[in-house]
Amino acid sequence: MRHVSDDERRARLAVRHALAVGTQVDSPEAATRAMTVLHATEPATVYLSCWARVESLEIADVDRALYGDRSLVKQLAMRRTLFVFPRELLPAVWPSASARVARFERARMAKEVEQSGLTDNGDDWIERAGAEVLAVLAEAPDGRTAVEVREAIPMINVKAVRTGGAVWAANAVLTHLGANADIVRAGNAGHWRTSRSRLTLMSHWLGEVPSPWDAADGYREIVRRWLYTFGPGTEEDLVWWLGSTKTVIRTALAELDAVAVSLEDGGTGWLLPDDLDEPADPGSWVALLPVLDPTVMGWQGRDFYLGAHREPLFDTRGNAGTTAWVDGRVVGCWTQDDAGVVTVGLLGKVSASARRALDAEASRLTKWLGGLRIGTVYSTPAMKSNRLQV
Repeated sequence: MRHVSDDERRARLAVRHALAVGTQVDSPEAATRAMTVLHATEPATVYLSCWARVESLEIADVDRALYGDRSLVKQLAMRRTLFVFPRELLPAVWPSASARVARFERARMAKEVEQSGLTDNGDDWIERAGAEVLAVLAEAPDGRTAVEVREAIPMINVKAVRTGGAVWAANAVLTHLGANADIVRAGNAGHWRTSRSRLTLMSHWLGEVPSPWDAADGYREIVRRWLYTFGPGTEEDLVWWLGSTKTVIRTALAELDAVAVSLEDGGTGWLLPDDLDEPADPGSWVALLPVLDPTVMGWQGRDFYLGAHREPLFDTRGNAGTTAWVDGRVVGCWTQDDAGVVTVGLLGKVSASARRALDAEASRLTKWLGGLRIGTVYSTPAMKSNRLQV
């Protein structure tokens, strides 16, 4: 069995994730395909993940891809997370990871609306509510905000209270329809770093909507792309990232003729059969990645790039904060002061040349942001700490 060292894994990461000098790509679309998908829970992450990988990126480049060409599309999928997908990957994710989320959301919503006293038949209520939402959006090709949709449909414009907490029925309906690919987050009425999405029908947004693939084919294609981006990865990595089952993962790996390799921690990873060669040495590199960047969130087993720094770089729910990288290892995080100046905080010692390179990258990001401050709800202990070696 071929052995893949942690050094090789870090070299692969640099090249495949378009982070090392000479490997960066030329467009938001290329950056997204390199990463399989981009996290979009926080709108700014999409822009900052592209900035880290695309040479000479402008805000308008990302806006064009998202809202002009619509070559990148936001879709609720793996682990009930909002991602940006390359348009051509949508038919694969709709019947697989997105459908799994949609089924879970529907079952939960049916139970909750019955327990809340809104109806005696949750499935019927969901069908009627969904039909009303689709009818309202059918009359608005340019889309409507979630608030406008709720105000237009009295049956979902409620706060349903049940034992143990409150359930916003309207949000649950919209979440289900989004996972089901009936509706999509279209243009953003707010600033690029904030979320004021307008909802519209998928058919309005894409024009001709491609037919979904078979679920098994969809899972196999997503696993194939993940292996190219993140391989070698373990079954556990894939189960976690895809939010699926071992059966689904093992079937996809078998159909792809994936090759088992041994990892430095003693585990078994998987590579595509045409991706067994060692990568070229990427040389020295640094990167500043945003909250929930797909590189940081790509694996469940993260020791080969986090080392001892897992706890300070993630919040209590496992969400990654900002990260600073040197040669494939996370060495700290970055924050902004009140004036928007980016500062790198270290969790340990780095070489003088690495420190200079990180500071230069921080200056470049400060200039690109132009005084704008990026807020987040995912602050980590490292981001909050005043004890970092700044």
